[in-house]
Formats: sequence, C-alpha cells, structure tokens
Amino acid sequence: MRTADTLQSTVTAAMPASLRAAVAAYQWMRDSVGESDAAVYRLRGKGAAPDLYLKHGRGSAAAGIADELARLRWLAPFLPVPAVVQFARVADPEQAWLLLTALPGTTASAVLEAHPALGPVVVDALAAFLRRLHALPVSACPFDAGHAVRLAQARQRIDAGLVDADDFDAARQGWTAQQVWTALQDCQPITPDLVVTHGDFSLENIVMHEGAVVGCLDVGRAGVADRYQDLAIVWRALGELDAALPQRFVEQYGIVDADQGKLQWHLLLDELF
Repeated sequence: MRTADTLQSTVTAAMPASLRAAVAAYQWMRDSVGESDAAVYRLRGKGAAPDLYLKHGRGSAAAGIADELARLRWLAPFLPVPAVVQFARVADPEQAWLLLTALPGTTASAVLEAHPALGPVVVDALAAFLRRLHALPVSACPFDAGHAVRLAQARQRIDAGLVDADDFDAARQGWTAQQVWTALQDCQPITPDLVVTHGDFSLENIVMHEGAVVGCLDVGRAGVADRYQDLAIVWRALGELDAALPQRFVEQYGIVDADQGKLQWHLLLDELF
C-alpha cells in the first residue's frame, strides 16, 4: 500500500461513516505550514468538488479542534473564515476531525515570499483586517483568551512536555521552557486593553487575494484578550522580513508608539505555544 493510502487509512479508520464518505475520492496532501498540534491535510482532485481541509488530532489536539469549531461558528457572521463541513469526535481513544472549506487565495506569508516588494500593500491590508477583527463586540464574545487563561494553558503545556524549546526565537535560543515561564512572571502587563483577538495572527494564518485580506485560518485560540496578543505576533513576523514594516503596520493599525513591554511579554508567551 502506498504511503499516502496508509496515511489516509489511519486518519479515517475511526471516523463516523458520514465523514468518511465526505472525504472519499479526494487526493490527500499533508499541510506542514504552521505549528498546530493537529495534523492538517489538503483534500483536492475530486472532480468538480471544491478543495477541503481536514484537521485531525488526538488528546489535547482533539480538544483544540473542538475549540476551533466553536470559534469558527461564532466568528462566521462577522468575518470570512472557513466554513465547517463536518465535525466528529470519539472518546476511545480521544480523537477529533474537523472538515473545512478551503478559502480562495494565498497566505500573506506566501505573497511576501514571492513578491517582497508588496510588503507595504500586505502590511496595510493586514492592519485594516486586524482593525476590523478588534472592532468586534467584546461583550458578545463568549471566549476568554486573557492573560490568566493563556498562562494556565502555557503551564499545562510545560508540564506535559509539549513546548519545543528548539523553536524559540533567536533571542531565547538555549533557554528552557521554565526560564520563559519565569520571565513571564517577572514582567506581566498590569492593565490589559481588551478586544476580540485572533490568538495567532501570523502571516501563515491570513489569506489574501488581489491585495486584500479575504479570510483568516486557525482560530482555535480566538477570544477576548489584550490587543497586543495579535499585534506582537505580526510585529515579529514583519520585522523578520523588513525592519521598516512593523512600524508601518502599527501606524496603519492606529498606534503611533507601540508598547514595547507588551510586545515583548506576548512574544515570550508565544514561545510556549
């Protein structure tokens, strides 16, 4: 049996029949972009049927997929996000599958990789989309992603050995997860500025078409949190490409002087996810 067929058989083995039927006849390709705990597959080549994405996870990853399902359903009336085709979860062993439509377009990271000169265009589009996201009604959002929640999740990940210290930013190469945790305690921001956040506003999670943002992906961490949760992630990503882009981004977003303390605290926190 071919490797791809073996992979597909493994992922579909415990699926409910309705979900197995929905993915039948598709060609599967593992999508390794991003750092999700779940495995992600692009499904294509089923005649005229649209491309789909399938997420599959076990244990804590299954819980994360369920979290994303709830957030996708809440965000759908407000923002362009993938539509949910089907969701399934089983208890023994714990597994979950989430089947989604594929958004048309290209990720912001791919756009910038192919066309670096489009940096200002991409930055302005990202800022406009983030303003739109952060303008959603906090009082209507049922998901808490604030400091206390994220720190509790981070501690659980440390204790479970899920933190990849080899993937830390250059400034923290050689650190342990516990050292990052200690640094977080030493410089925690006092007053959060709460908005509805994406939670992982990276260039890989933003889809663009013809210079505009047409959707966002991987919303499993979305919820009410300090706006710098999102600002810090994209600030770092843009700075790795061009030192001038982060300042342009925050100015287009509506901030003249970014709070460096909050930026650094949220980048520390992101090391643990």
